[in-house]
Amino acid sequence: MTSIVKPRIVHQGLKRNALGLTIRDYEGGMSTLCAGCGHDSITAAIVQAFFELDVPPHRAAKVSGIGCSSKTPAYFLGASHGFNSVHGRMPSIATGASAANRELYLIGVSGDGDSLSIGLGQFAHAVRRNLDMLYIIENNGVYGLTKGQFSASADIGTKAKRGEENRQPPIDAVQMALALGGTFVARGFSGDKEQLVPLIKAGLRHRGFALIDVLSPCVTFNDHEASTKSYAYTRRHRKSAVEADFVPPRAPISASYAEGEVVPVELHDGSRVLLRKVSRDYDPRNRGAALDYIRTRQRAGEIVTGLLYIGDNEPDLHGLSQTTKIPLNALPYESLCPGSQALEQLQRRFK
Repeated sequence: MTSIVKPRIVHQGLKRNALGLTIRDYEGGMSTLCAGCGHDSITAAIVQAFFELDVPPHRAAKVSGIGCSSKTPAYFLGASHGFNSVHGRMPSIATGASAANRELYLIGVSGDGDSLSIGLGQFAHAVRRNLDMLYIIENNGVYGLTKGQFSASADIGTKAKRGEENRQPPIDAVQMALALGGTFVARGFSGDKEQLVPLIKAGLRHRGFALIDVLSPCVTFNDHEASTKSYAYTRRHRKSAVEADFVPPRAPISASYAEGEVVPVELHDGSRVLLRKVSRDYDPRNRGAALDYIRTRQRAGEIVTGLLYIGDNEPDLHGLSQTTKIPLNALPYESLCPGSQALEQLQRRFK
């Protein structure tokens, strides 16, 4: 991935994490997106999350497809591994990367066109297999690179910049992930970094497929009054299902919240997601209730954000496939290729 080189300036007063790194060490190249693009705000949240989790940049692998959103991995974690795949095929590359080295923090960045149109099948199977990765959809409802045509996530009745009205029903990535058995399903807004950073941190630590569908307005083609993906519309209509904080395993378990019940959910590594209920009857560990709540609020014209569902006891792709705990790239050649006799034994089973 290439981009404009960002000047290397590190102020002496910058805070350092447990690794001795500053937040500048988690940045990438200079963004070439339109000024004010929501995708740049998501990039800043990703940088902040990795910095606060004390993840060494070389322990991360970032993958993407094609589109404005898929350019953004060039703008964060410049010292990490990266692969920019073809349109809609990012989940296949991510699956291979996870199979080769399960110890990497795998993050995929996609768009509503890349994931919900040409890549819909690949997205669905990544959810179904519970691939261990954080999958961020930067959702703006349009194809920004090709001048603002409606994408598969465009709402009925929303209008394009030139006045055309969309009449086709949208594909909702959140509802689809819930229906397919997704184990971590969240929705965020690029204009709310306070909510987005804890969601990203929790998604990175979750074992399994963690989806965050982030509403990210396109300032060039879809930020006008008649758009349902604009900054103004999202701020007026979004509703937090839960407010979340993330507590790493080594830190004291403490948090300050307004009135409301706090529900701790422990992840596999001992870290916690703390959920403060906004609605007393909302349970983020009940898949059916979460799906019903999202649809009910959608009919009321509201956009539900926050951690909508989490299932912390379901095996990921490695658990389902019973793969070795040693990353494949660390196994000796003899173990990876046991020879022709072993192949003949396997073939006998299919005769």
